[in-house]
Amino acid sequence: MTTIPIRRALLSVSDKTGIVDLGQSLAKAGVELVSTGGTAKALRDAGLAVRDISDLTGFPEMMDGRVKTLHPKVHGGLLAVRDDAAHAASMKEHDIGAIDLVVVNLYPFEATVAKGAERDEVIENIDIGGPSMVRSAAKNHAYVAIVTDPADYALIAGGSTTFEDRKRLAAKAFAATAAYDSAIAQWFAFVDQREAFPQVLPVALTLGTTLRYGENPHQSAAFYETRGPVANGVGQARQVQGKELSYNNFNDADAALDLISEFRDAEPSVVIVKHANPCGVATAKTIEQAYADAFACDTVSAFGGIIALNRPLDAATARAITGIFTEVVIAPDADEEALALFAAKKNLRLLLTGELPDPSRPGLMAKSITGGWLVQSRDNASAPDLKVVTKRAPTAAELADCRFAWTVAKHVKSNAIVYAKGGSTAGIGAGQMNRLESARIAAWKAKDAAEKAGWAEPRTIGSAVASDAFFPFADGLLAAVEAGATAVIQPGGSIRDDEVIAAADAAGLAMVFTGVRHFRH
Repeated sequence: MTTIPIRRALLSVSDKTGIVDLGQSLAKAGVELVSTGGTAKALRDAGLAVRDISDLTGFPEMMDGRVKTLHPKVHGGLLAVRDDAAHAASMKEHDIGAIDLVVVNLYPFEATVAKGAERDEVIENIDIGGPSMVRSAAKNHAYVAIVTDPADYALIAGGSTTFEDRKRLAAKAFAATAAYDSAIAQWFAFVDQREAFPQVLPVALTLGTTLRYGENPHQSAAFYETRGPVANGVGQARQVQGKELSYNNFNDADAALDLISEFRDAEPSVVIVKHANPCGVATAKTIEQAYADAFACDTVSAFGGIIALNRPLDAATARAITGIFTEVVIAPDADEEALALFAAKKNLRLLLTGELPDPSRPGLMAKSITGGWLVQSRDNASAPDLKVVTKRAPTAAELADCRFAWTVAKHVKSNAIVYAKGGSTAGIGAGQMNRLESARIAAWKAKDAAEKAGWAEPRTIGSAVASDAFFPFADGLLAAVEAGATAVIQPGGSIRDDEVIAAADAAGLAMVFTGVRHFRH
């Protein structure tokens, strides 16, 4: 049960990568090759002697290849315990020969779905015989080697296998069939049956990379990629330079990318994120100016932050960014001069995403809690129709600032308050236990920014203010009035809406309701 020679191998692969070279190596080691359909043809075309599966079983492949390996002479040869006398007697009685190696990769179900195939073609690409052989061989790994990945062909090419290798290959094989079944189950649930939350939610993830540690050094961590088609996320971005991404880098960079994607079709825009909260966001005529405006909102928090751009990184912006310590920069692309400037900052991580993700894309978000998971749909609500609820309607400029502030507030941890003016954030209050404190903190930050920049007044003067949820009392709104805001955007829906509207009217504010809340915990 330690090292076992391979005398007979069954090869049946959808992906033919490397199969001929493997067949040649096995044949050289004296291994009998048994194969099916296209795999057998590929091996024969290379001059190898191959025994058809129908010759082994005594039955022809039938039903368009649906039935070929589902046979006792295949599964008996895989599942028999070699040193069990009863099993050996059954093999002899029924003329079942042992199979020592199975090389299988499955019908390309996920690729078929990804290309937009019709339902019948998708169903036809659900492999039945392949997973059955994989599971039989993996269960009996004490005697049989199962290979599902061409990257593992080198382990078996010599014509024998060790027990340790067979255990590793079996574990990998069971993971492969679990992921395959997960993809099928998800397609049936979400695509075919259009369920929002199926009774069972099978999820398969693939290890992208292990990380040095988690949020804190005493925690271990890894990044897992979702399988199948995915948006261009942080995990799919090309890292041009810099240290490996940490757990916190992944988390913060994802928050920055999620927000900048809201502006993918807008004027040049920049987002600066710290601890998963935006600390500065701006839109301007150039990406360099957008960065300057975003940075000015909170020059303290920007230190060691994450910067995301909706335009390719140019030299002028790269030069400005390198003026302070920055952890990660994310952009669709970068020009050669910008790359050269960043190259001097060896630890600065630069991620190039190509096209930014679609902010309206569907999907599920999950959070683990003790004893289970909370799962919800993505907050992909688009800009809502606005309802003016005050005597004064907002001006065109105020309305633009309202929409800008509302977009940013969607990505700020609750309770969230965002002041914005002229396409730039003026002050951001995040994650407080009450909305009044968020309003005060955002106003204080705006005053601090004005002092640092030498401005005559904070940018909250004449600004629009967004609240991610309704004002439960008028006090939060009055704090915004004190800060100098002239327009307000909020969901509405409080039992005290009339009181808040009256306070807005008394202060001469323009206020619009969205009817949409954006809590983010």
